Amino acid sequence: MAFKALADPNRLRLLSIVKAQASGESCVCDLTEPLDLGQSTVSHHLKILVDAGLLHREKRGTWTYYSLVPGALELTAGLPAIL
Repeated sequence: MAFKALADPNRLRLLSIVKAQASGESCVCDLTEPLDLGQSTVSHHLKILVDAGLLHREKRGTWTYYSLVPGALELTAGLPAIL
């Protein structure tokens, strides 16, 4: 399921943006502009990444924050996860 989720260039870009954040997380409100997509489309892509086990979702008030699941990318790539 992870490979199917990664097959879309927008989802790859979302993972890249989240991974690049110094805090290790991104608010959904900060992800629409870089992709030039609507909020509902970005949310759909993020849901697919969460369902694939690549991103973790945390709701804080009215905003939702996303972070990488530790080791998920390495596991998907078949590499040993570094703790």
